[in-house]
Amino acid sequence: MAKKILILSLAFPLLLVSCSSDRSTKLTILHAGSLSVPFKQMAQAFMANHPSIKVQTESAGSVACARKIIDFNYSADVMASADSAVIRTLLMPEHADFCIDFATNEMVIMYSPKSSYAKEINANNWYKMLLRPEVEYGHSEPESDPCGYRTFLCWQLAEDFYQVPGLYQKLIKGCRPKNIRPKEVDLLALLEAGELDYIFIYRSVAEQHKGLFITLPDGINLKSAAYKDYYQRASLELKGKKPGEKLRRRGAPMVYGLTIPKTAHSPELGARFIAFILGSEGQQIMERNGQAEITPALVDNFEALPELLKPLVQKIKK
Repeated sequence: MAKKILILSLAFPLLLVSCSSDRSTKLTILHAGSLSVPFKQMAQAFMANHPSIKVQTESAGSVACARKIIDFNYSADVMASADSAVIRTLLMPEHADFCIDFATNEMVIMYSPKSSYAKEINANNWYKMLLRPEVEYGHSEPESDPCGYRTFLCWQLAEDFYQVPGLYQKLIKGCRPKNIRPKEVDLLALLEAGELDYIFIYRSVAEQHKGLFITLPDGINLKSAAYKDYYQRASLELKGKKPGEKLRRRGAPMVYGLTIPKTAHSPELGARFIAFILGSEGQQIMERNGQAEITPALVDNFEALPELLKPLVQKIKK
């Protein structure tokens, strides 16, 4: 009996060391749904370069990602948002110290060969086609996903751009509640199944899934820095940090953001993964998936950055 106790007493510390080692080599990434394809590839490439590290990725709408950290103390080592403003307005300064602007995108309308009026629709008449009674179109939920509220901003700008009074409200009314999903990538299966004719989505996602899509004018696609002031004409209210609190989102050129939440179990590993994203291999993966990185990446709170990341970014000029 004494011998068994001795064996167990020797094995127990080894078990603790093993469990501790497993925890220290696990890297958790919480990211926007539109980053699912490139981040899966980056996770695989990162693990190939670092065999002892296991990368776990989880996707949701960017606002939903932030709420997991705020409301549930979710332990993510990296949070990647489709809108850097989500990090700055919801997470900073209580839940994160910095935000790195690292990539861009644009709004498009994705469709399939089976879509109603697929051969007729174009960048000049899309809103007329969508408002036909037999056409089904969808978007993601504005309260949980930037692609959702960017869709609404796009519609507001379209009303002004095409000079069609009331267009924004008509598009909201014409989209049935059943065609709204938590994040933009949830709409892809409905489009493929023929339940939706058109979806509002990011260009990178449309390209990754080899879909047909309509490129929208720069005046409404939220892509061009040259239209920064024009985009600000559009705005809407969304839920804030606290119950009952509201935040106003204004139209702006799309910018994706990165941070290491204060809930991170392994902030050092988080910094290493961000360095990989911003490095040449990460940039190549993003570009292959139709999404260019901002080079060099920009940061607002340079002093709070891990030392590893400081050579890879520039301060945002105010």
